[in-house]
Amino acid sequence: MDNFTSIQTILDEFIQQIEGHPPISASELPNIDLYMDQVTTFMDEHLEHSRRYPEDKILTKTMINNYAKNRLLPPPEKKKYSKDHMLLLIFIYYFKNILSINDIQKLLTPMTDRYFKNESGTDMAWLYSHIMDSEPDQAKRIGEDIRQLSKDAEQIFSGCPEDEQGYLQLLSIISLLSYDVYRKKQLIEKLIDSANLSANEHASKKKK
Repeated sequence: MDNFTSIQTILDEFIQQIEGHPPISASELPNIDLYMDQVTTFMDEHLEHSRRYPEDKILTKTMINNYAKNRLLPPPEKKKYSKDHMLLLIFIYYFKNILSINDIQKLLTPMTDRYFKNESGTDMAWLYSHIMDSEPDQAKRIGEDIRQLSKDAEQIFSGCPEDEQGYLQLLSIISLLSYDVYRKKQLIEKLIDSANLSANEHASKKKK
Protein backbone atom coordinates (compact mmCIF):
# COMPACT_ATOMS: atom_id res chain seq x y z
CA MET A 1 0.00 0.00 0.00
CA ASP A 2 2.80 2.40 -0.81
CA ASN A 3 3.62 4.64 2.20
CA PHE A 4 0.13 4.50 3.70
CA THR A 5 -0.60 2.66 6.93
CA SER A 6 -2.95 -0.28 6.52
CA ILE A 7 -6.36 1.32 6.09
CA GLN A 8 -8.19 -1.75 7.27
CA THR A 9 -6.17 -1.81 10.49
CA ILE A 10 -7.11 1.81 11.21
CA LEU A 11 -10.78 1.08 10.53
CA ASP A 12 -10.78 -2.03 12.75
CA GLU A 13 -9.09 -0.16 15.59
CA PHE A 14 -11.57 2.70 15.30
CA ILE A 15 -14.55 0.34 15.39
CA GLN A 16 -13.11 -1.34 18.48
CA GLN A 17 -12.63 2.07 20.07
CA ILE A 18 -16.19 3.30 19.58
CA GLU A 19 -17.64 -0.03 20.67
CA GLY A 20 -15.33 -0.18 23.69
CA HIS A 21 -15.88 3.38 24.87
CA PRO A 22 -19.58 4.10 25.35
CA PRO A 23 -20.63 7.60 26.42
CA ILE A 24 -20.13 8.60 30.04
CA SER A 25 -23.04 7.23 32.03
CA ALA A 26 -24.97 9.49 34.39
CA SER A 27 -23.97 7.22 37.28
CA GLU A 28 -20.28 7.98 36.64
CA LEU A 29 -20.75 11.67 37.32
CA PRO A 30 -19.97 13.00 40.80
CA ASN A 31 -22.96 13.65 43.03
CA ILE A 32 -21.30 16.76 44.39
CA ASP A 33 -20.89 20.14 42.74
CA LEU A 34 -17.48 20.80 41.19
CA TYR A 35 -15.27 23.80 40.64
CA MET A 36 -14.27 24.56 37.06
CA ASP A 37 -10.83 22.93 37.36
CA GLN A 38 -12.48 19.75 38.60
CA VAL A 39 -14.93 19.81 35.71
CA THR A 40 -12.20 20.11 33.06
CA THR A 41 -10.14 17.40 34.75
CA PHE A 42 -13.09 15.00 34.85
CA MET A 43 -13.91 15.57 31.19
CA ASP A 44 -10.27 15.20 30.10
CA GLU A 45 -9.97 11.89 31.95
CA HIS A 46 -13.26 10.37 30.81
CA LEU A 47 -13.14 11.47 27.18
CA GLU A 48 -9.41 11.09 26.57
CA HIS A 49 -10.03 8.36 23.96
CA SER A 50 -11.67 10.93 21.68
CA ARG A 51 -8.57 13.13 21.38
CA ARG A 52 -6.95 13.35 17.97
CA TYR A 53 -3.57 14.28 19.49
CA PRO A 54 -2.37 13.56 23.04
CA GLU A 55 -1.95 17.26 23.81
CA ASP A 56 -5.54 18.14 22.77
CA LYS A 57 -7.84 19.47 25.48
CA ILE A 58 -11.35 18.09 25.74
CA LEU A 59 -12.67 21.07 27.67
CA THR A 60 -11.08 24.31 28.84
CA LYS A 61 -12.10 27.19 31.08
CA THR A 62 -12.42 29.41 28.00
CA MET A 63 -14.81 26.95 26.37
CA ILE A 64 -17.01 26.79 29.48
CA ASN A 65 -17.10 30.56 29.75
CA ASN A 66 -18.02 30.84 26.07
CA TYR A 67 -20.83 28.30 26.48
CA ALA A 68 -22.24 30.34 29.34
CA LYS A 69 -21.82 33.56 27.34
CA ASN A 70 -23.74 32.04 24.44
CA ARG A 71 -26.47 30.80 26.79
CA LEU A 72 -25.71 27.13 26.19
CA LEU A 73 -24.96 26.57 29.85
CA PRO A 74 -26.67 28.07 32.91
CA PRO A 75 -24.31 29.97 35.22
CA PRO A 76 -22.69 28.04 38.08
CA GLU A 77 -23.88 28.48 41.64
CA LYS A 78 -21.18 29.93 43.88
CA LYS A 79 -18.61 29.04 41.19
CA LYS A 80 -19.60 25.37 41.32
CA TYR A 81 -21.07 23.21 38.56
CA SER A 82 -23.75 20.62 39.28
CA LYS A 83 -24.33 17.19 37.78
CA ASP A 84 -26.87 18.82 35.45
CA HIS A 85 -24.16 21.19 34.21
CA MET A 86 -21.93 18.19 33.50
CA LEU A 87 -24.64 16.41 31.52
CA LEU A 88 -25.23 19.52 29.43
CA LEU A 89 -21.49 19.84 28.78
CA ILE A 90 -21.38 16.28 27.44
CA PHE A 91 -24.23 17.03 25.03
CA ILE A 92 -22.44 20.21 23.94
CA TYR A 93 -19.20 18.29 23.44
CA TYR A 94 -20.82 15.99 20.89
CA PHE A 95 -22.94 18.66 19.19
CA LYS A 96 -20.22 21.29 18.76
CA ASN A 97 -18.30 19.22 16.22
CA ILE A 98 -21.10 19.40 13.65
CA LEU A 99 -23.55 22.12 14.72
CA SER A 100 -23.30 25.89 14.97
CA ILE A 101 -23.57 27.63 18.33
CA ASN A 102 -26.93 28.99 17.23
CA ASP A 103 -28.29 25.52 16.41
CA ILE A 104 -27.00 24.08 19.67
CA GLN A 105 -28.67 26.90 21.55
CA LYS A 106 -31.98 26.19 19.79
CA LEU A 107 -31.71 22.50 20.57
CA LEU A 108 -30.66 22.80 24.20
CA THR A 109 -32.90 25.67 25.34
CA PRO A 110 -36.01 23.47 25.69
CA MET A 111 -33.90 20.85 27.46
CA THR A 112 -32.58 23.38 29.95
CA ASP A 113 -36.02 24.94 30.48
CA ARG A 114 -37.75 21.65 31.15
CA TYR A 115 -35.19 19.38 32.79
CA PHE A 116 -32.34 21.40 34.32
CA LYS A 117 -32.66 21.30 38.12
CA ASN A 118 -36.03 19.60 37.75
CA GLU A 119 -36.93 17.63 40.88
CA SER A 120 -40.13 16.07 39.57
CA GLY A 121 -38.44 12.88 38.36
CA THR A 122 -37.97 13.71 34.68
CA ASP A 123 -34.68 15.48 35.26
CA MET A 124 -31.48 15.83 33.26
CA ALA A 125 -30.12 12.47 34.40
CA TRP A 126 -33.37 10.77 33.32
CA LEU A 127 -33.24 12.41 29.90
CA TYR A 128 -29.52 11.82 29.37
CA SER A 129 -29.69 8.15 30.39
CA HIS A 130 -32.59 7.38 28.06
CA ILE A 131 -30.64 8.78 25.10
CA MET A 132 -27.13 7.58 25.89
CA ASP A 133 -28.15 4.07 26.92
CA SER A 134 -29.00 3.41 23.27
CA GLU A 135 -25.56 4.53 22.04
CA PRO A 136 -23.87 1.06 22.24
CA ASP A 137 -26.37 -0.27 19.68
CA GLN A 138 -25.70 2.77 17.53
CA ALA A 139 -21.95 2.14 17.77
CA LYS A 140 -22.48 -1.37 16.37
CA ARG A 141 -24.49 0.01 13.47
CA ILE A 142 -21.75 2.55 12.76
CA GLY A 143 -19.17 -0.23 12.76
CA GLU A 144 -21.21 -2.24 10.27
CA ASP A 145 -21.62 0.81 8.03
CA ILE A 146 -17.87 1.49 8.10
CA ARG A 147 -17.05 -2.09 7.13
CA GLN A 148 -19.50 -1.97 4.21
CA LEU A 149 -18.18 1.42 3.10
CA SER A 150 -14.64 0.04 3.15
CA LYS A 151 -15.68 -2.84 0.89
CA ASP A 152 -17.37 -0.43 -1.51
CA ALA A 153 -14.36 1.89 -1.60
CA GLU A 154 -12.00 -1.01 -2.26
CA GLN A 155 -13.90 -1.88 -5.44
CA ILE A 156 -13.92 1.63 -6.90
CA PHE A 157 -10.29 1.51 -8.06
CA SER A 158 -9.75 -2.24 -8.02
CA GLY A 159 -8.47 -2.20 -11.60
CA CYS A 160 -5.80 0.44 -11.01
CA PRO A 161 -2.07 -0.31 -10.61
CA GLU A 162 -1.31 -1.88 -7.24
CA ASP A 163 1.13 0.85 -6.24
CA GLU A 164 -1.64 3.45 -6.56
CA GLN A 165 -4.44 1.56 -4.87
CA GLY A 166 -3.40 2.48 -1.31
CA TYR A 167 -3.87 6.19 -1.86
CA LEU A 168 -6.94 5.79 -4.07
CA GLN A 169 -8.66 3.56 -1.51
CA LEU A 170 -7.86 6.08 1.22
CA LEU A 171 -9.26 8.90 -0.92
CA SER A 172 -12.38 6.86 -1.69
CA ILE A 173 -13.07 6.04 1.96
CA ILE A 174 -12.57 9.63 3.10
CA SER A 175 -14.75 10.93 0.25
CA LEU A 176 -17.57 8.49 1.01
CA LEU A 177 -17.38 9.20 4.74
CA SER A 178 -17.36 12.94 4.09
CA TYR A 179 -20.42 12.72 1.87
CA ASP A 180 -22.19 10.66 4.53
CA VAL A 181 -21.41 13.23 7.24
CA TYR A 182 -22.36 16.10 4.92
CA ARG A 183 -25.79 14.65 4.16
CA LYS A 184 -26.51 13.73 7.78
CA LYS A 185 -25.49 17.21 8.89
CA GLN A 186 -27.95 18.64 6.39
CA LEU A 187 -30.68 16.40 7.80
CA ILE A 188 -29.91 17.46 11.38
CA GLU A 189 -30.14 21.12 10.37
CA LYS A 190 -33.47 20.53 8.60
CA LEU A 191 -34.85 18.78 11.69
CA ILE A 192 -33.82 21.69 13.89
CA ASP A 193 -35.33 24.21 11.48
CA SER A 194 -38.57 22.27 11.09
CA ALA A 195 -39.04 22.05 14.85
CA ASN A 196 -38.87 25.86 15.10
CA LEU A 197 -37.09 25.60 18.42
CA SER A 198 -36.72 28.83 20.33
CA ALA A 199 -36.45 30.07 23.87
CA ASN A 200 -39.70 32.05 23.55
CA GLU A 201 -41.67 29.06 22.31
CA HIS A 202 -40.83 27.05 25.40
CA ALA A 203 -40.84 29.83 27.97
CA SER A 204 -44.40 29.07 29.00
CA LYS A 205 -43.46 25.43 29.60
CA LYS A 206 -40.49 26.23 31.77
CA LYS A 207 -40.63 24.34 35.03
CA LYS A 208 -41.53 26.20 38.16
